[in-house]
Amino acid sequence: YLGSRKAVTYGAILLVFGHGLMAFHGQAAYISEDTVIRDETALNIFFFALALIITGVGFLKANITTVVGALYGPKDPRRDSGFTIFYMGLNLGALISMLIVGYVGETYGWNYGFSIAGIGMFFGLMVFLWGQKLLDGHAEPSNPERLKEIAFAGINKETAIYIGGIALVIVSWFLMQYQQLVGFFLGASGFIMIGIILVYGFMQCTKIERERLMVMCCLIVFQSVFYALFEQQAASLTLLADQQFDKNIFGLQIKASQVQTMNTLFVCILAPVMAWGWLALAKKNLEPSTPVKFGLAMIIIGAGYMIFASALGGDESTSKSFLWLVFIYFSLSWAELFIIPVGLSMVTKMSVAKIVGMVMGTWFLFMAVGNYMAGWISSLMGVSGHGGSSAMLDMDATMGVYSTIGIVSIGVGLFIFILTPLLKKGMHGIH
Repeated sequence: YLGSRKAVTYGAILLVFGHGLMAFHGQAAYISEDTVIRDETALNIFFFALALIITGVGFLKANITTVVGALYGPKDPRRDSGFTIFYMGLNLGALISMLIVGYVGETYGWNYGFSIAGIGMFFGLMVFLWGQKLLDGHAEPSNPERLKEIAFAGINKETAIYIGGIALVIVSWFLMQYQQLVGFFLGASGFIMIGIILVYGFMQCTKIERERLMVMCCLIVFQSVFYALFEQQAASLTLLADQQFDKNIFGLQIKASQVQTMNTLFVCILAPVMAWGWLALAKKNLEPSTPVKFGLAMIIIGAGYMIFASALGGDESTSKSFLWLVFIYFSLSWAELFIIPVGLSMVTKMSVAKIVGMVMGTWFLFMAVGNYMAGWISSLMGVSGHGGSSAMLDMDATMGVYSTIGIVSIGVGLFIFILTPLLKKGMHGIH
């Protein structure tokens, strides 16, 4: 109904307000001597700000990706490369923001860090609105007249969608305070959405469209396993960087929150090379299929964790070589480029046009499932203490978990290879 331009704009506005609220109430807890003291009022406002950000991202992320997909025909060989360049742009923004926000937040206070994030989002929105003419109408609603139809109580459908967005903020705010409930709803809603897509395929689609949807649903589920490993960088890997590694790089002491910039830096470096590589291989009919790329991503990230765990397993010092962090982040970033931009491209070219936004939302829903799994994996690492630097990782347990998830990931990658002939057949010529 709404069209990608309005959805992205609405999402960005919610994000600006969310970060603004964070800026005023970002300090929901503070440490007095050895005790963590929580301000319950500030904590509730903090959760509400997060709910604004969550809902804003929901409107923005799937729709901005759909806009990129609309710029290319279904068999345009530039599509995967275009998404890789798009993804490089996202990571360039992440690189700059983590360097600035991480430093300001850890040095001067997170209220200032959140303020900078909100200001950056505002200018991003201005750039998006300024550049509408370059999209050639691809971001507009397919049937704008339907937005003017009455939904309920004299309110038209467009206004009803905006009201629904505010309702989603309230639901998110409530759910955020019950983590186990969130985990249950994530898993349940994910497979409900897969069921809805498949039912739609059987009832409304041709045989070719239906089989493409089935292949896509299969790969969407697999990518949640990738994210469970990939998002360790925001959990256990950040704690490791804080506690176990020498972060003095050529005389510059970097912050633990800035270590993740290596991921975005590697993506920015590797993305143009990968984009060029896919085009070069496509011209020679040698480009791997989408399932093969997914399988390679799982093997690369799994091997990275296994090598990382093997190298650090016997090192008991707390000033380990920073080069091993460089290695694991390079592995994560390289694997990422085999699956994330390729997967986004896959959804836009294989989905039925009428439900492409819903399918893209399902992709991000299973990304959230992977994030939840990442938190569960981190909980297996024997963290002791409460909050801040006192929460110490058990190195033996951590390296054991890394070895295990590495083996599982490689196994999943090999399983995807086995399924590849069947998946390629179901794709019906879309590469």
